[in-house]
Amino acid sequence: MARNKRAAHDYELTHRYEAGVVLVGTEVKALRQGRASLSESWVEIDDAGEAWLYGAHIPEYSQGSWTNHSARRPRKLLLHAAQLRRLAESSREGGWTVVPTSLYFLGSWVKVEVAIARGKAEHDKRQTLRERQDAREAERVMAAHRRSSRGSRAAS
Repeated sequence: MARNKRAAHDYELTHRYEAGVVLVGTEVKALRQGRASLSESWVEIDDAGEAWLYGAHIPEYSQGSWTNHSARRPRKLLLHAAQLRRLAESSREGGWTVVPTSLYFLGSWVKVEVAIARGKAEHDKRQTLRERQDAREAERVMAAHRRSSRGSRAAS
């Protein structure tokens, strides 16, 4: 439903966890319309040991009334205690952060995938882009070769 494409570009993603999201009714309806953005969002673990999703944009429900939700309100994430501990330990370590990578429905439940991540240096980002471009080019050449070899077999 919503993917954080910048996360894979800006961060080296390591461990991933699936978390439930505490939402109000109009947020679920807006998500069912396919309207959400994770591009500027992040996850924080508070002093009470609870995970919160900040900056996620779920626009107001188009047919909502005065009970509509706030588009960028903090949303509580539901995780197991051991997962929360691991996320808290990682986020306390220098250089590590917790970022949401995708938001999706699992049956009737809204889930968010969060990952422990370390920021990439600029040269690492360029290297990743170069590798993707090389893989795309190799795939294009292989596809062209397959097409040409298929045509030569049909002629013989």
